[in-house]
Amino acid sequence: MSAEQPTVLLVEDEPAQREVLSYNLEAEGFRVVRAENGEEGLMLVDEEAPDIIVLDWMLPKVSGIEVCRQVKTRPDTRSTPIIMLSARSEEVDRVRGLETGADDYVVKPYSVVELMARVRAQLRRARPSAAGLVLEYEDIRLDSESHRVTRAGETLKLGPTEFRLLSTFMEKPGRVWSREQLLDRVWGRDIYVDTRTVDVHIGRLRKALCQHGGGDPLRTVRGAGYALG
Repeated sequence: MSAEQPTVLLVEDEPAQREVLSYNLEAEGFRVVRAENGEEGLMLVDEEAPDIIVLDWMLPKVSGIEVCRQVKTRPDTRSTPIIMLSARSEEVDRVRGLETGADDYVVKPYSVVELMARVRAQLRRARPSAAGLVLEYEDIRLDSESHRVTRAGETLKLGPTEFRLLSTFMEKPGRVWSREQLLDRVWGRDIYVDTRTVDVHIGRLRKALCQHGGGDPLRTVRGAGYALG
């Protein structure tokens, strides 16, 4: 499995719908994590740090609207796109969903093909490196298509792991990533790697970023992990 494979958290309580959506998302190349109620959904947001959330409005335990509200009020998950699925087609419900922070609102019954296109569109916004775009942070520039990184115009030499680490940080500057989340994102779920390996590669990345001078842009957050800026 590619470490770059984006993770979709699917929160849907109807087993048949969950199966159809999981099947189609996996066929599109996504890694799918499933939850059947809002409580489980919130727990998986913490454990999995998904790239995008597909969320049903009507859920047992905690409603979809409440899950959306909680995800969007937290600084570390605020930028995670949420597509809300609902049988409510009234304009007032759509507005309420979007005002709570949902990035898109899809009314049931929906076309699976259309929903997949909406997932891809939201993901392009949230994870630009997955779409081959150029990321910039202060004087650092990362071109995910040509795999080139420059700082203040000088080309930096980075190994493939350091490149993936940097692109993860540059997609969400300021966000604190735990070692476990970095392992999942950069090395992939199916590979067993010790969390200390993350520290080694962070050290290499720091060295690479400062090879032509300039301050260290990476921040170590005690007991939590690492962040850019």
